[in-house]
Amino acid sequence: MEYTNLGRTGLRVSRVCLGMMSFGNGSDRPWVLDEDGADPIVRAAVEGGINFFDTADTYSAGASEVATGRLLPKYLSRDEMVVATKVYMPMTPGENGWGLSAKHILAGIDASLDRLGMEYVDLYQIHRWDSRTPIEETMEALHDVVRSGKARYIGASSMFAWQFAKAQAVAEAHGWTRFVSMQNHYNLIYREEEREMIPQCIDQGVGVIPWSPLARGVLAGNRNRSGEKHTTRSGTDDFTDYLYSQPTDFDVVERVAEVAGERGVPAAQVALAWLLHKKGVTAPIVGATKPGHLADALAAEALTLDATEIERLEEPYVSHPVLGHF
Repeated sequence: MEYTNLGRTGLRVSRVCLGMMSFGNGSDRPWVLDEDGADPIVRAAVEGGINFFDTADTYSAGASEVATGRLLPKYLSRDEMVVATKVYMPMTPGENGWGLSAKHILAGIDASLDRLGMEYVDLYQIHRWDSRTPIEETMEALHDVVRSGKARYIGASSMFAWQFAKAQAVAEAHGWTRFVSMQNHYNLIYREEEREMIPQCIDQGVGVIPWSPLARGVLAGNRNRSGEKHTTRSGTDDFTDYLYSQPTDFDVVERVAEVAGERGVPAAQVALAWLLHKKGVTAPIVGATKPGHLADALAAEALTLDATEIERLEEPYVSHPVLGHF
């Protein structure tokens, strides 16, 4: 496993981040593993060199954070692990139970730390943009979280490039903490982030840690052009239908399968390797519910694609409307 700095920080992270959304007891999502089922995957991830783990308060109503806090200390000391979580989504009833107000952020970090059983997180991320709250209030509250020692760094997730630039400018103007990472929607099927967000991140030294690097399994072949769905998640995850519904998406899926077949490796390895070759990408966030999913992610980190293969993989792409910001 190779390691790299997260953006312009000194924080060293593995080139693959394990997404913890798929873990947690009592989830109403049929594809989520309980802690006993997740344990061997987390152990294998650590043995494979992964030190970077991403969760969020909203995943399985907090159960993912609980699982993260219980599983990671079995295999890593607190200083060895890099733990990221998020705030924004509804967690309690009422008008103040979600968003990026100072009230919700300051309550959210305390609740997340309680579920994780930790004194701090390494990366505290805003899960989306909050149009209800002045960005000055949000950035000052996040700065207070860092100054209090409850987070070492802050990051953002899917939004427009102008919004991200505005947030950074506000922080700069007031001497507050700036975002060091962008967790955005980016994969071979959805490449709209290449237009503005990723160039901005490269220019500003912000680490890119994409979510859905395998398009929620579509690039790994969990469904086909005719609509057949081959896994529990593909058959029950309506968000996938929203994100990946263009007929041309399967032109990309089929091209990935073609290149993978020539290489004699699973399609997932090729799709992840492509992402790891892209300038600006620090570490894709990979979910795993089977040992093979993790094995593919680890193998992809060592898989080198040549320029011709990359060109072939990118050739079928057709532009999309903005997807994943909301």
